[in-house]
Amino acid sequence: STRKESSAASDVYKRQLHDKLWNHFCNYGIALPFNLIVAGTVNMDETTHGFSRKVIDRALTFDFGEFFPNEFDTFLSPKTDEIPLTYPIHSHANAIDMFSQADEDGHKTISFMNSVNSVLKGTSFELAFRAVNEALILVACSKTENEQDLQSIWDDFLMCKVLPRIEGDTDKLAIIEKGEAIEDCTILDKLFTVLEKHLNLIWVGKNRVDLYRKSKDGSKLPLIECRSRNKIEWMKTRLKVATYTSFWP
Repeated sequence: STRKESSAASDVYKRQLHDKLWNHFCNYGIALPFNLIVAGTVNMDETTHGFSRKVIDRALTFDFGEFFPNEFDTFLSPKTDEIPLTYPIHSHANAIDMFSQADEDGHKTISFMNSVNSVLKGTSFELAFRAVNEALILVACSKTENEQDLQSIWDDFLMCKVLPRIEGDTDKLAIIEKGEAIEDCTILDKLFTVLEKHLNLIWVGKNRVDLYRKSKDGSKLPLIECRSRNKIEWMKTRLKVATYTSFWP
């Protein structure tokens, strides 16, 4: 009798625990640990279907050809090492998180994002809160100490989150004012002008550090050219020649 009562009590406990866990799952789903990073690779060529903008919006895109270029001359004796990627402890940026010396309260980054979005407003490339949140988290986690490095972070953010979203022909990328397209002016042209102002410290020449590579002995970060400037120039040329362009070759 005692065994039956004990078994019955155990069954009741298991059902209660099951119901509790099931209700928690139905209400909140399955929590993912903050240090879980999902990474994937794809060959973006003519034989591969491109990602939808919804996918790109929710991902951090690294074009390895741009961030880790194939330098044949250093194949046998590499001069740089990759800096391992880490993970943020925040998923939503708050004022208390903005401890970057170069942008203490995040207002510079928000102003930069507003300027970029002013070019994209009214188009299918317009940015939403998700992009601003991720830009602020990136700045906060990088603990930027000076204006030049802050602009380097913005430059990389453009390459990872903004420019991969932009694609189309001359009609889709035209600047429309008062119902008519402005002649010889596209979204890329206008974005180029805006970025020239906001990335003025790194816009021309090798004036920014590479935040994803370091010298082999770890003594310094390599100096590179502004990534977004070169990419936009390339996209503009492709649009002029082929009447269609995208971030990907």
